[in-house]
Amino acid sequence: MITFKTSKELNAATGKIMLDVDLEIKKGEFIALYGPSGSGKTTLLRILSGLDKPDLGYIKTDNHVWLDIENKINVIPQKRNIGFVFQHYALFPNMTVRENLLYALPQKHNEKIIEELLELMELSQLQHQDINILSGGQKQRVALARSLVQQAEILLLDEPFAALDNARRSKIQDYILKIHQQLNLTTILVSHDISEIYKMADTVLVIENGKIIKEGSPQEVFTNKKTSENIEVIAEILEIKKMGSNCIISILIGKTITEISKSENEVKELRLGDKISISLQSYQATINKL
Repeated sequence: MITFKTSKELNAATGKIMLDVDLEIKKGEFIALYGPSGSGKTTLLRILSGLDKPDLGYIKTDNHVWLDIENKINVIPQKRNIGFVFQHYALFPNMTVRENLLYALPQKHNEKIIEELLELMELSQLQHQDINILSGGQKQRVALARSLVQQAEILLLDEPFAALDNARRSKIQDYILKIHQQLNLTTILVSHDISEIYKMADTVLVIENGKIIKEGSPQEVFTNKKTSENIEVIAEILEIKKMGSNCIISILIGKTITEISKSENEVKELRLGDKISISLQSYQATINKL
């Protein structure tokens, strides 16, 4: 359990705002932070990791106090048992893949964890390669492995997929979900991508101007069950669930998730991630795969 209460003045594009957050995160949860740029999402991660200091507040995890401004407690990042994956990897370019992982390994820890992570991330054949010659997706996996070498219990992800193509992004998302479940991590992801949040997160915290304005599951936060008549839209398929004799399709239209019901025959050629056009007339949806 992480108990997190913090206040910090930020300089946003629209002027000064006060980041003011009070929340509890259960062990093993996958949390997504969603909201406009400059709303305080990355700052929250940096405060939690110890890279930034708030004006007021405290952070408690289980029986440990990481931060208590009033009592002048501020545990350094290296002792917070957190793995942080930055958007731009932050790897050492003059080291090999293996050397990057060894550098992050705490003293006297068994190197077996490195072998396990190299295998898990499918990096074993690349372990002696220089970082500079790796692809973006390979670097991302190295960054993720390095963040887990210290066997941290909390994983922070700051838009780590923003620069990747769709196929690479989907594959790395699968990696992170697998690791999150296998290692029983508590994971916090900053993302602007609703389909990504829908796929990965248990809970979404919507942040605007430094405040949490909405909280719930991705379905609760984003789903809009209302439809309009006589319109045609482009959508992305997020989920297909069988329900009785029909299938419920969750689709992303812009920034809104909507559910529609179709027969099994109508959806048999559809797959997750497909782009479709939907014609809505008198609340009847006609789907065409693009």
